[in-house]
Amino acid sequence: MTICLQLPQEVSLREYLDLAARRVEEALDQFLPEGGDDSPTPSRLAAAMRYSALAGGKRLRPVLCLMAAEACGGDPAAAMPAAAALELVHTYSLIHDDLPAMDDDDLRRGRPTCHKAFDEATAILAGDALLTLAFELVAAGVAPAPAAVRCVRLLAECAGHGGMVGGQMADLAAEERALDLRDEGSLSELEAIHRRKTGALLRAPLQMGAIIAAAPDSHVEALERYGRAVGLAFQIVDDLLDVEGDEVKLGKRVGKDHGLGKWTYPRFLGVDGSRRRARQLADEAVAAIAPLGPRGHRLRELAMALLERDR
Repeated sequence: MTICLQLPQEVSLREYLDLAARRVEEALDQFLPEGGDDSPTPSRLAAAMRYSALAGGKRLRPVLCLMAAEACGGDPAAAMPAAAALELVHTYSLIHDDLPAMDDDDLRRGRPTCHKAFDEATAILAGDALLTLAFELVAAGVAPAPAAVRCVRLLAECAGHGGMVGGQMADLAAEERALDLRDEGSLSELEAIHRRKTGALLRAPLQMGAIIAAAPDSHVEALERYGRAVGLAFQIVDDLLDVEGDEVKLGKRVGKDHGLGKWTYPRFLGVDGSRRRARQLADEAVAAIAPLGPRGHRLRELAMALLERDR
């Protein structure tokens, strides 16, 4: 499969991100099964996979992977299979998070969630299929083989029991605790949850992009630190949008976390304190990638732009 990927440096950050997201969308369209008589994938399963994976969105995780590869002097096209894999893992997590047994949401990216558009069983299987396809893409599409092995392991660690899934489990436990008005929780507990639930799958793209670009370990570590800071800043802004966001722009319900009494940054820090904490983390992210020099300018721009996002 030939992937054409040209990301001009002279355009604005917004134009750059939009172009990169379109290239990711094109790659996903090629990688996802079509279903039908000549395909081993049942048509309904393929339709559900494509419905959720091609529903738009920011494509932040795959774009981070491409940006990291480029910032480390690599060819972003070589990172596209890994970038697409990251988006498939993210999409699977959204499908499962939206299920009645989890967050019980009926709207995602401005349209019915997968289990509403199809049914619960199909949604579960579509999520399962996207998750396993992600590892197939990395194993088959990343070269050389040692880089593929490192990326597979990193993706498994960040998406699994010690990363995103573990963070989701901890978040569910925190929801139960939030029902007890005597148990107020703490900011440190909240940050521990989000370093796994959201942050792990924002760190992984950066490290994977650097690995594919054959960057030195010092750059991989710098990008890991950047990802840790950006991941928390991203979550803080997410929490603020749940309080102040526009439901039309977000494509999902707002005010739900507050209504459920969930642990959020505004709950612990207030709105103004949350904004200050997000800015502090963005500054930490920028400082972390100083070793990348001028090549890291897009990542520096992105860290600051995340503070202003409205969706």
